[in-house]
Amino acid sequence: MTDHSSAWDEDYRRRGNLWGGAPAPLPDLPADAAVLEIGCGNGKTLGALVRRFPCVTAVDISPRAVALARRHPATAREAAAVADARRLPFRDAAFDAVILVHILGHLLLPGRKAVASEVCRVLRPGGAAFFRGFSVEDMRVGKGTETEPQTFRRGEGIVTHYFTEAETAELFAPLAAVSVRTHRWRMRVRGRDLPRAEVEGVFGKVG
Repeated sequence: MTDHSSAWDEDYRRRGNLWGGAPAPLPDLPADAAVLEIGCGNGKTLGALVRRFPCVTAVDISPRAVALARRHPATAREAAAVADARRLPFRDAAFDAVILVHILGHLLLPGRKAVASEVCRVLRPGGAAFFRGFSVEDMRVGKGTETEPQTFRRGEGIVTHYFTEAETAELFAPLAAVSVRTHRWRMRVRGRDLPRAEVEGVFGKVG
């Protein structure tokens, strides 16, 4: 999901399943909710979603990522598709929930705005968007070449933006901010406890 999608394809080609471990906590949704995951990667969150909800769609800009997601034991092949979230191939008001886990941060500002606008378009009235992105308090801020404020490009061409709570709420307007908060924890690296931080947001579409 960067403006250099080939960089993601190359990363998946070299390293395979980039994302492991337990998925982020899933939102509390009705069992029959129509759910869209944007940026499914190799299916870490998608696998958990399809076990819980019968109507799940996922997209990723990387064909290699989608191929890996489709191999997940719980995932039907048709659940994942290659698409650019800046121009989603879905009708208006198609979904009850949209999930974006560490995906908007891999776009430059125009791309982030375009995806947020598409999220608003495809949500049904009464639906909600669930966002996670790394915070400006995270230990990795500053690693790479700064291309925009708080946005850094790594050597392989992938960018990562680090969010504040205020800009996250502004990004998803005109959706209503149900909650926006920073989740903080510590990670031990080479004998040092370093700060990790994510901004988590829930945004509702008023009917």
